Amino acid sequence: MNYTVDNGTPPDYYFYEPDPAVELNPPGTDPHEVEIHDGWPDVDRFSVDREGFELKPFAAKFDQFDDDAEIHRVFYPQVIDFVKQNTSAKRVIVFDHTIRKRLSADLKQQTTVQRPAVLLVHSDYTVMSGPQRVRDIVPEEAEALLQGRVAFYNVWKPLYRRVEELPLAMCDATTQAPGDLLRMDLKYRERTGEIYVLRWSPAHRWIYFPLMQADQALLLKTYDSSTDGRARFMGHSAFEHPDTRPDTPRRESIELRTMAFF
Repeated sequence: MNYTVDNGTPPDYYFYEPDPAVELNPPGTDPHEVEIHDGWPDVDRFSVDREGFELKPFAAKFDQFDDDAEIHRVFYPQVIDFVKQNTSAKRVIVFDHTIRKRLSADLKQQTTVQRPAVLLVHSDYTVMSGPQRVRDIVPEEAEALLQGRVAFYNVWKPLYRRVEELPLAMCDATTQAPGDLLRMDLKYRERTGEIYVLRWSPAHRWIYFPLMQADQALLLKTYDSSTDGRARFMGHSAFEHPDTRPDTPRRESIELRTMAFF
């Protein structure tokens, strides 16, 4: 797993070529070999509010992943129903999606809907960027909505067939300490965003679900405004499975980002 060195300086990543005088502090420079546990024996035990993830059946049918308009028109409502059914959310908004395939490890390719799998231990939002995303998506309603509980969930599933290559692994949120989360600045020319990357800890317990099928989906907690003891952030990463054969079908998955209001 590609962790990030905690050297006291927030890591950063530039989506453009910075001035040569800028001292870079890139993420993912502290790889560690970890044990990743098969989650299937405990699949019914995991809780998105405790470990930070759950795997559930995804019964809705959809196979037009090459048609962006149909994804928005047909698949987004299916995902909204899935999130509502598996949380107590009263309102859910899907605000973007990404189709993940093996393209390149270069994060600069992550600027379109088709992106490579992310081989970096990270969580998508921070205590600052979560509320800011609400302000970006629903600016007129944001301040009122932020008075209540807001949670962000990623819905991750295979496209057409089971995932055998570059599976996704989750770090059990109960094994993360707050200090393990390092804010990383995402530098764009017009703005700076932020996510969390993780420093390594021997306490982290990693889980994955081998051979996930297209009628199954992961619900991943990436932000929660609640401070009542629920999981708020959850580290995750794709990884190179050591038993992957050279002729294994390439991973094709979709990840949708949602915000839920309670």
